[in-house]
Amino acid sequence: MQLESKVSAAEAVLFACGEPIEAQKLAEAVGVEPQIIDKLVVMLNDRYNSMGSALTVLKLDGSYQLSTRKEYAENIKTALEARKAAALTSAAMETLTIVAYNQPVTKGFVEDVRGVDSSSIINSLVEKELLEEAGRLDVPGRPVLYRTTPNFLRCFQISSLQELPPLPNKNEQISFNDLTYGQEQI
Repeated sequence: MQLESKVSAAEAVLFACGEPIEAQKLAEAVGVEPQIIDKLVVMLNDRYNSMGSALTVLKLDGSYQLSTRKEYAENIKTALEARKAAALTSAAMETLTIVAYNQPVTKGFVEDVRGVDSSSIINSLVEKELLEEAGRLDVPGRPVLYRTTPNFLRCFQISSLQELPPLPNKNEQISFNDLTYGQEQI
């Protein structure tokens, strides 16, 4: 029973890492000797095979990685493309505009401009590869800076940020009074 719990522990570590993990580091995390790791991985793969699982553990030059089986690659690709190809909401477009014209910016900056929490939108835009991390601001808390990506340029069919339309100057902007002038007050 002790060995089965070590197999499950190895599975948990592999899942949480997502990336390849060296055998030595995996052994330390699971609490076993490095020579036992191969046996645990074989047992884990046997478990996956007996269940007909889509998962497998790959051995990659002294490291291990939890992966999906090749036969499910098209299913995964379809799901990821559908998620990336989804149309952008007006809030996402607004966020992209703020970042494109002011980059690099923090989530806090975007939230100050928009007036609402923008964490999920920024995370979604990073996932869609329209925004990327651009370092950290050198202030307390060291917030992450974000900028647009080459994929942003490609999606909007521009070759550089200089091709973005200019922002209107203050004289060209419409004020709230201009919008409400002539309308009845409620």
